[in-house]
Amino acid sequence: MALSIGIIGLPNVGKSTLLNALSNADAEASNYPFCTIDCNQGVVAVPDERLEKLQSILEPKETIPATVTFIDIAGLVEGASHGEGLGNKFLHHVREANVLAHVLRCFQDENVAHVHGAFDPVNDLEIVETELFLADLERIEHFLEKERHHAKAVKKGERRELDFLEKLRDVISRGERIGLAEKTDYQEWIINDLRLLTMKPRMLVLNTGEEDPRGESGLCMRVKQHFGVENTFVVSAKIEAEIAELPGDERDIFMREMGIEKGAKERFIEKSHDLLGLIRFYTTAHDKLQAWSLPRGTTAPRAAGMIHSDMEKGFIRAEVMGYEDLVSFGSRAEVQHHGLLRTEGHNYVIQDGDVVHILFNP
Repeated sequence: MALSIGIIGLPNVGKSTLLNALSNADAEASNYPFCTIDCNQGVVAVPDERLEKLQSILEPKETIPATVTFIDIAGLVEGASHGEGLGNKFLHHVREANVLAHVLRCFQDENVAHVHGAFDPVNDLEIVETELFLADLERIEHFLEKERHHAKAVKKGERRELDFLEKLRDVISRGERIGLAEKTDYQEWIINDLRLLTMKPRMLVLNTGEEDPRGESGLCMRVKQHFGVENTFVVSAKIEAEIAELPGDERDIFMREMGIEKGAKERFIEKSHDLLGLIRFYTTAHDKLQAWSLPRGTTAPRAAGMIHSDMEKGFIRAEVMGYEDLVSFGSRAEVQHHGLLRTEGHNYVIQDGDVVHILFNP
């Protein structure tokens, strides 16, 4: 799957600065509300040491990494769901995202204006969350209106889509997140079509000051206490943006001096993969090596379909090598010689690090 991350938050909390740090997108980042008046996007390759190692072993003519698209929309403000500000105009972009990264300002700087004057990251979070719930409620009401029209020709006891939408509306109207451990086919279809913002996995990005790169300030701790450390991601967008502009050698020295072991982009992508339960596998075909991200538990035919729908329909079998085996023996021929090149069928579940050649009827 093509991973996309929607960056949301109030104006002037550092969203565009973070986007620049993560993707070198050159988005404007200035000290006034609604500096971003359009949807900024940046596409980056997923850092992948395994892909680099596989490239050196297989020596393909072309190597294609998995990618991540970062989407930064104009700041959401109170009343956005009713047309206030600019962010509501771009919420449809965020609906396409797999993960929401909610940026919270956790630094003091009198030179950077706050849309509400005094700021509190917990209150800021609640303002934006409320607007997301209201936007979802409006979307469900829109679907309900259409479904009520269709339900007129259906017996009352058979209006399952209408009943399900009404249940969703009731949950969202109470300000509660929808949790469905198991879904029927029609429920899954409705959920996928709705693309509710409040159902998306999210991380709370604590944008800290340069003096607090580890997020140990009172502001950061308050968010962690309210929402749990596991749901937060600490970053100084300003520091990371500066790091992104440095040459490689200088970047490494600066990071060591700042006590930063791993860059924000790599940490950000890892966190997103964890939230979505993604693994990475690799395909080889026509002298091309390509990395793919997909949900854990995906079968080989479904994985083939993520590459191209015809590959799933015509799936025959998959020839599979483990990454560790290929690295250990140094070539496909040696892996096969040692009996570790496997032929897998329709029920095989792709494992993290699998190197796969898919055979199918076009």
